[in-house]
Amino acid sequence: MSSAAELSLGVIGLGRMAQALLQPLLESGELSRPQLQACVASAASAQQLSDRFEISVGLDPRPALGAKFVLLAIKPQQLDALLHQLAPLGPPAPQANGDAPLLISVLAGVRLERLQASFPGWRVVRAVPNTPALVRQGLVGLAYGGDVSPSQRQQVQRWFGLVGEVFELPESQLDGFLALTSSGPAFAALVVEALADGAVAAGLPRALATPLAQKMLSGSMALLEQQGLHPGELKDMVSSPAGTTIAGLRVLEQAGLRSALIEAVLTASERSRALG
Repeated sequence: MSSAAELSLGVIGLGRMAQALLQPLLESGELSRPQLQACVASAASAQQLSDRFEISVGLDPRPALGAKFVLLAIKPQQLDALLHQLAPLGPPAPQANGDAPLLISVLAGVRLERLQASFPGWRVVRAVPNTPALVRQGLVGLAYGGDVSPSQRQQVQRWFGLVGEVFELPESQLDGFLALTSSGPAFAALVVEALADGAVAAGLPRALATPLAQKMLSGSMALLEQQGLHPGELKDMVSSPAGTTIAGLRVLEQAGLRSALIEAVLTASERSRALG
């Protein structure tokens, strides 16, 4: 295990999102393996992840807190249990440059104020990455505690920039950002699945319908982005008078698809606030 002075990043909770960040950090050379210390809940997971990433993975979270940066990647509902395990949690040791260590939380809905109260003496950042970060096509929202230094901000931006596009936001906007970007992939996946089901009902084989729906959606998004189109413009481009598309759009409007998607994002945002 690396000594506390050598540790640059401690990771508490090494699920898929934390792994998605860790992999490019190692591949890019941003961090070397001796600079990392991770903590997970089970011995079997610790051994498996240690073998996979060739880093030190243990069951005790306290060694990870000796790093300059700590990624807190457990579930929000596990925070109280972690704090109980860490109690009494004293202030961290000062760094040579005078900066306090930085806690980077990816816990959905958990506010900066609560994080600061739970980890006294730490500087804190909330990060909201979404699932496409697994393929380095993510969107990441960042909100900083008031005393995070410019160099710490740059480090966090660079690390998350390895898995997607980074947006610095006031904390008040993170719930909406989460609802759209983190819950949104599930909403989009449901739409793709439903479109494929429709194609099957229209006579296409399932093995063809699903990849066609995926390609159609990715191609449509590329068209919107590359040509700078408003979504309504693309809709109108495809909708000929008395044609097939406008007939289908009429059914979607009658079914309330637009309203349902709006309410889904709003409800996810409200749930994010409730988790906090």
